Amino acid sequence: MKKVILYTDGACSGNPGIGGWAAILMYKGHEKELVGYNKDTTNNRMEMFAIIQGLSALKEPCEVQVYSDSAYVCNAFIEGWVDEWAKNNWKTAGKSPVKNDDLWKLMLIQIKKHKVTFNKVKGHADNEYNNRCDKLATDEIKRVKKNMQ
Repeated sequence: MKKVILYTDGACSGNPGIGGWAAILMYKGHEKELVGYNKDTTNNRMEMFAIIQGLSALKEPCEVQVYSDSAYVCNAFIEGWVDEWAKNNWKTAGKSPVKNDDLWKLMLIQIKKHKVTFNKVKGHADNEYNNRCDKLATDEIKRVKKNMQ
């Protein structure tokens, strides 16, 4: 099984507002950048979408180390929240609907294709690839805003 590293980040101008996402796939010294946007979204959705897009770009099952600065996403997997939400018909422990369940379900479909480990990194710190993803995502927002004028 190929070992791939996936760095991701999402950004939003307004929350909700125009959002950008970025992913960098790394395999044996090669890198592939993916970027995109949504005109009406939230930061959490862009964080999730970046991971979904990164995983869906893989053409075969891989062992994937995901690096994200999103505590929302990383903790959902590291702490096992997602498994509990799915068991509880996408309700939280407090019985309220899980936010972004559409993207959680999409992410689970992608994760099942691979062996995925989530790693939380400190955002806007000294991690080169996290910073690069942040710049790609925010540049995408700027590009979209400029084209809307």
